[in-house]
Amino acid sequence: MANVMDTLRARGFIKQTVFEEDLYEMLGRESVPFYIGFDPTADSLHVGHFMQLVAMKHMQNAGHKPIILIGGGTAMIGDPSGRTDMRSMMTRETIDHHVECFKKQMSRFISFEGENGAVVVNNADWLMDLNYIGFLREIGVHFSVNKMLTAECFKSRMERGLSFLEFNYMLMQAYDFLVLFKKYGCALELGGDDQWSNILAGADLIRRKERKPAFAMTFTLLTTSEGKKMGKTQKGAVWLDETKTSPYEFYQYWRNTADADVEKCMKLLTFLPLEEIAELTKYQDERMNAAKEVLAFELTKMVHGQEKAEKARAEAKAAFGGEGEMPEKVIPADTATVTAALVACGLCKSNGEARRLIQQGGVALGEEKVTDPNLPLPSGEFILHKGKKVHVKIVRA
Repeated sequence: MANVMDTLRARGFIKQTVFEEDLYEMLGRESVPFYIGFDPTADSLHVGHFMQLVAMKHMQNAGHKPIILIGGGTAMIGDPSGRTDMRSMMTRETIDHHVECFKKQMSRFISFEGENGAVVVNNADWLMDLNYIGFLREIGVHFSVNKMLTAECFKSRMERGLSFLEFNYMLMQAYDFLVLFKKYGCALELGGDDQWSNILAGADLIRRKERKPAFAMTFTLLTTSEGKKMGKTQKGAVWLDETKTSPYEFYQYWRNTADADVEKCMKLLTFLPLEEIAELTKYQDERMNAAKEVLAFELTKMVHGQEKAEKARAEAKAAFGGEGEMPEKVIPADTATVTAALVACGLCKSNGEARRLIQQGGVALGEEKVTDPNLPLPSGEFILHKGKKVHVKIVRA
């Protein structure tokens, strides 16, 4: 069995581990049940989850068994990691709906069949009915408040105020690991590096209570070369649900990746061989555009399938290269002005945003730059341009 740690390290995933030599030996010797947690705060996964899904697939391809933990219980508390405000709490019904949406999207990445087929669990099943006194006696006794307060996820909140509700989050996540260890033999938790303190707490709890090995591994966060989190646009998050982010918009997001980030994204997010990636990204000039097209196509294919990826690629070529079919948006027949059209087709969220974009010189109608927000629309079909990278054919309903 090939050792998956070699694969993950070569592609730039691994950030921190504990008992690394023992973990490496175990992963090379046997099939290891492992888990990654997903917080169901929306009805779709987004680009921020992408790396976790790809890492899970690498692990499964190497013979290890994925356990997908949906935080239906912990989401009712809220994870303070990386936040300066308190996350709003959701109802059980909302969380259950989000869980079902996640399962459907994950099936594109992870196999649920066979000996190492993935299983989906919801920590609400064991957290919602916990006896609080029993939990404190069994689990709380193993945690030092002094040590917890040094964790990065808590330190960043101390000045603004950290609720006791959120302070429980680390204990809950550690308890998840213990439950999965007992039920599935799960010996490894994976996650983003912003979860290091929580993941480490779980491994430590198992070692203390069960006197058996348990391991933690975190991945580098998906950021640009400037240190900014990837997966955000002016419209918000880049979602995997095509009703929130269309396949074309998804393709264009990756097609517009900065040159300095293309190789990193290819290694972390695609399954292309490293030799092929090195060949595609060896030129730091206009030839990098070919690599960006490969990146965009591969990721769109993974999320939306071959047919929609090919359609998105054809639309992009039409918009930028004058070939194929340009993406088309339908607006109400009574739409009168360019400002109204920008909002109606989804290129701007509001009339105010559309006016500002026009005043800044970022809109063109056909070949002419628009300077008047109240410019009447031509009859029939027309092409609307937003900046240099978004080009849409507008059709009236």
